[in-house]
Amino acid sequence: MTVVVGYVRTAEGEAALAAALEQLHEGERLIVVNKPEQSELEQFSAEQDSDALHNNLAEQGVDAEVVNLYASDEPADLIVEQATAHGARLIVIGLRKRSPVGKILLGSTAQAVLFSAPCPVLSVRADTE
Repeated sequence: MTVVVGYVRTAEGEAALAAALEQLHEGERLIVVNKPEQSELEQFSAEQDSDALHNNLAEQGVDAEVVNLYASDEPADLIVEQATAHGARLIVIGLRKRSPVGKILLGSTAQAVLFSAPCPVLSVRADTE
């Protein structure tokens, strides 16, 4: 079995990754849908970013695969696609508070994941302290 986590280098992403690691059972694989840090050398930077994340998880003894999310990808679709392809037991996503206008204009990745997920979804918030 696997656990899929949506990850971006923010407080919400870190909270989601931490929760996914807590939920991971022995012998399970973690699939990290990673939104790499942007730079002028986006492709090269994305590979470095995902390699660093993968190496960090490997040092913790986690069997993980990092799948990069690019500008042309829809985050919710990629998360659900990875969960479906890997027969995920759980999806973990981070939530952030948004204004009503922000929700209307930008939609909600979390909502799309919740409605399309092939398995339970754990949503977590970052500590606000």
